This record gives sequence, C-alpha cells and structure tokens, in this order.
Amino acid sequence: MKNRVVIGMSGGVDSSVAAYLLKEQGYEVIGVTMKLRNNEDFEKDSGRDSCCSLSSVDDARRVCNKLDIPFYVMNFTEIFEEKVVNYFIDEYFRGRTPNPCIACNKYVKFDALLKKAKALEAEYVATGHYARIFHESSLDRYLIKKSATATKDQTYVLYNLTQDQLRHILMPLGDYTKEETRKIAEELDFDVANKPDSQEICFIEDNNYGKFLEQKRGESIEPGDFLDTEGNVLGKHKGIIHYTIGQRKGLGIALGKPMFVVDIIPEKNQVVLGEEDKVFKNELTAINGNFLPFDKLQHPMRVKAKIRYSANESSAWAIPAENDRFKLVFDEPQRAITPGQAVVLYQDDYLIGGGVILK
Repeated sequence: MKNRVVIGMSGGVDSSVAAYLLKEQGYEVIGVTMKLRNNEDFEKDSGRDSCCSLSSVDDARRVCNKLDIPFYVMNFTEIFEEKVVNYFIDEYFRGRTPNPCIACNKYVKFDALLKKAKALEAEYVATGHYARIFHESSLDRYLIKKSATATKDQTYVLYNLTQDQLRHILMPLGDYTKEETRKIAEELDFDVANKPDSQEICFIEDNNYGKFLEQKRGESIEPGDFLDTEGNVLGKHKGIIHYTIGQRKGLGIALGKPMFVVDIIPEKNQVVLGEEDKVFKNELTAINGNFLPFDKLQHPMRVKAKIRYSANESSAWAIPAENDRFKLVFDEPQRAITPGQAVVLYQDDYLIGGGVILK
C-alpha cells in the first residue's frame, strides 16, 4: 500500500474518477467533501449541482461507497467565508473583478484541506484538476505542466501554489481527456458519469453576483457618474459593483453608439465609458507574483500570457518591477485587461507563474 491521500470530492465526475485512479495506483484513499457554507445555504441550494450542495455530498458519498473508501464531510465554512467570500465582496467594492476559484485553491483546497490531511496522517491531498505536477530534478523544484487536453486544461487557477504545497498534491487526471474521464466513470457505473460540469460561482445563486453583493452590503452601494474618456459626465450609474472592464451590455445608459467600460475609479465612484478601441491595452502591472521555476522574477523573459481563464495566450515580455510587482508588455494589444483578474504566464506547456492584475 502506498501513502495515504485525502481527495477533495465535489460530487462531480472528475474527482470521482480521480479517487478511483488513486486507489488503482495503490494509495490509501480517503474521500472528503468540504462543507463551505452554512446549513441554511446548504438546504437552500440542495437542488443545485454546485460543488457545495447537499445533492453533491450525496453523489460523493455514493462514489466512495462504491469504491469502498472512507468518506467524510469536513467543515471549512469559516475560512471559506473569510478568504473567498469576503475577498470576493471586497474586491468588487474596490472596483476590481476577482476570481474566487483561485482564492479557494490557495487558502482552502491546498492549505486548510492539506492541514486536515496531515492531521489524518496523510501524505497528500488530491483533486480532479486537469494539470500535471512533477519534480524537476535539475532545479530541485516542483513544476506544473498543462494537461493532456487543451480544452480542459486548468493550470490557470493553480499558478499561486507554493513549493511546499506542490510536493503534497496529486492530480491524477492530468494525462486524461474529459471524454476519457467520463468513459471510465461509465465503465464503473458511477451515477455521476454524465453529470454536467458546474459553470457557476458556487456560493452565488443563479450566478447573479450583483444581487448577492446587494444582499451582503446593500447600504454601501451608491450611484455615481458615468464619464467619457475626456472627463465629461454622461449620466448616472447604479453602483460600481455592477460593472467590469470591457462591459457593453447592461450599462443602463443610451448614448447613440456602442460604448464600453474602459475604467472604474472606486475612490470617486465613477465609471468611465469609451468606444471599443479604448478597451485595448498592451501593458499591465501585476502584484502578488508567484513563480514555480524560481522564487522571483529577476530578469525580463519572453512568455505567453493569459489575462483571464477563457483568454487565448498572447506573446509578451514579463519584466520585474519594484515592490515585488511585475509588468507585462504584449506584442499585440489585449482586450479588456481587468484589475482583480489573474494574469498567468507560460512557456510552451509549462506554467511559469502569475499574479493579480493591478492596472
């Protein structure tokens, strides 16, 4: 028997097949579903297919029973509220657009769950992410390589993992395509074999983040001015939380031509609108950088960069800057570079690192 591993079980097909593969590889596997919200939210969302719902807990339990491995539900509501939900809310009120999945990976799945795993005398935590982790002996560092399938590659949300975390993480689906994963689940007669992937933010009902933010901090949402790029007032907006860079639809103002959000100025409660050409920029500054092949970016380097999860990679120079920041200068202008989103860097199939877009 190999070492003990705790796998995060979302109730979906990916983590279910990952648990099976780990057992087949000889690991002692323990399935864990992370309870991320309070009981009231669990009950309210029990009909949804989010990773946090009661139905998903039941799906995960049935898979573990079929695999004959232990299954537990562990409470992570406090740290999830602090590090993910509150972060999400705060960022929107700062005029930024956050990625809560990246925060969840950093603080919950690969930190808090890892600590629980160690308490259970487990050597590893595992997930159903599509990515490949390996040790590069020439650097004596753990690196991440893209998954075997570009359409499902999830390395973007893993850029901020540390070396200490990486040495204790397993991702057995890195060499599989989604189709192969579903086929394995069908052969094992898992009920979740054809369960659709969740596309929503798990703690927001109906993916209506504006409604969620209003419920959380409704008294703090104040209307302000729409400006053009020359500083002229165009009208009133309904609160900066309702807007993101590049947005065209749902602005609530008619100006006789297509207009887009090109800037958000939270300290003045202003939203700047411009024509589409104003949405394109070829530079950005990022903070909170994390790099895998080295501790710190010390010299300019050529990279391919993604400015959001769904973006294509674009060629750029990554350049170190003061205060542990770094800049990116793109060969071609990028549409809607958005503060709060992660910018993630690659060379070939290797994840180099990334940071949070500041401006």
